[in-house]
Amino acid sequence: MKRGLADLWDLVWQAVMLACAAFGLLHVFAPPQDLPWRPLDLDQPLGRATAAKVARFDLSPDASPEQVGKATDACLRLLRDAGIRVERAQDRDDGGFCVVRGAVRITGGAVTPLAPANVVMQCPLAVRYVLWDRQVLQPTAREEMGAAPARVRNLGSYACRRIYGAQDEAARPSEHARANALDVAGVTLTDGRSISVQADWDGEGPAGMAGSRLLHRVRDGACGVFSTTLSPDYNAAHADHLHLDGAKRGVCR
Repeated sequence: MKRGLADLWDLVWQAVMLACAAFGLLHVFAPPQDLPWRPLDLDQPLGRATAAKVARFDLSPDASPEQVGKATDACLRLLRDAGIRVERAQDRDDGGFCVVRGAVRITGGAVTPLAPANVVMQCPLAVRYVLWDRQVLQPTAREEMGAAPARVRNLGSYACRRIYGAQDEAARPSEHARANALDVAGVTLTDGRSISVQADWDGEGPAGMAGSRLLHRVRDGACGVFSTTLSPDYNAAHADHLHLDGAKRGVCR
């Protein structure tokens, strides 16, 4: 009996040692963006663990003011350490379903500006935007169009409404009601050319097939950063923009 317990303990100990060795090898040799225990770095390529790392900054609906403040401060530090100029914005609470907490505004720095500017969004959405801009939009624009993006034209983030503007109180609130969604209408390049979701999605607009490839690629890349990414391929309501949000559910189309 004692011999059997000793053998079992020996097997358990060997398994623990092997697990520690495997963990050590992963920590040293695996890309940090693929390892959930490594800190999020906005300059690293998108990896298997990137979305989960960003999600750690998301706020639960029942978070206390202290928890909101702590999470938002950490989120702001991440952005500022990455060279983003960002400021705290006014939170909102209309007493109903339109509640925005942890609101921020990107004011400049190493990121493609939004146009119009002064877009207020939840801080984790700002992190997702910076990741998408740096790791998806900028390299794709250079590859497909031979120029960098100068501005990301948008239709805003906050709008106090239910999904698709429904008046039925049974309809769920839009992520825009929490400033947790950004609608991207197109991109203006540094050489002055313009790519529009509405005009160029199918490749028959002024930007031609290169513009269509750009839009499809940045839509596909957004799926690795945002929880939900909707395009003209999803439905007619998104014929003129890409809807990018940080909701818990996941849809990519």
